Amino acid sequence: MKKTIRGISLLLTASLFLALPGQAQKAASEPTQPAGAGTAPLDPLKVALLKWYQANQTTDFAVGSEPLGVVFDGADIWVANFGAATVSKLRTSDGALLGTFKVGNEPYGVTFDGAHIWVSNQLDNTISKLRASDGTNLGTFNVGRAPCWMAFDGQNIWVPNGLDNTVSKVRASDGKTLGAFATGSSPIAAAFDGTNLWVTNYGAGTVTKLRASDGTLLGTFAVGSNPVGMAFDGTSMWVANRGSTTVTKLRASDGSVLGNFTVPSGGYGAAFDGTNIWLSGDTIITELSTSGKVINYVSRFPTSGIAFDGANIWASGTDANLVYKF
Repeated sequence: MKKTIRGISLLLTASLFLALPGQAQKAASEPTQPAGAGTAPLDPLKVALLKWYQANQTTDFAVGSEPLGVVFDGADIWVANFGAATVSKLRTSDGALLGTFKVGNEPYGVTFDGAHIWVSNQLDNTISKLRASDGTNLGTFNVGRAPCWMAFDGQNIWVPNGLDNTVSKVRASDGKTLGAFATGSSPIAAAFDGTNLWVTNYGAGTVTKLRASDGTLLGTFAVGSNPVGMAFDGTSMWVANRGSTTVTKLRASDGSVLGNFTVPSGGYGAAFDGTNIWLSGDTIITELSTSGKVINYVSRFPTSGIAFDGANIWASGTDANLVYKF
């Protein structure tokens, strides 16, 4: 990933550089598989349905150079190609490439607002707004330094600014910045729980909770080392802790830690499929129950962005210039 190393080092602190997929795994040995993985008691229903074995049901599709963020727009999958300054649009049914669209330099995250795709351009300190139906660029807007993975709250786009230790609130209708609010060190990803905005602070080992209506700080909560992606399961926030090879479950109402669960690979992105939690990572994609039990894992390295399309999980293969469909 020479291009990623060169580009990101111009922008991010050392901690955010290490947040890039592929960096940590290159210096680490193969992870120990979770105890009992692959040999857990068989589910009688799965046996009856002849689905008791872990068959390889993965397909992959070519995208641009160094894909990172992934998002589903209700019909298609969008992938940010960090090394190509483009985003790819793929049809979910068969992975057919529907278009490749130019954005800013070093696109990192992608977010859907119901009609548009928003792309964070890390090198340019901007975000791009594309019409989801045809990829037309509707505007590019300034934010803070090193914008990362964003979230949509129903009206606004929230953009973590990795070098400013802030998150920007941008009105989706016209791209106007409504405010920039303090976070912890090296904020890298945001998630919305229906009322409040959560931000992972990669350099601090914490998450920040802000009231979405006005940006008021509601709390800062300790999680594991180097948290990156988050997912909301309806009641709890799940945080992938890349540095500690764990995932933290927080009660969304008050930030209480409900559990810290070991996973087989340093987690990066997180997604909820309506039943289970999925983590991308350095060497393995992991599926966990909401009780924190590892259900399944697939060897793929490294993966970063991860999203659910209503039927399948999609994850970007950063070094392979692929997106995987499970």
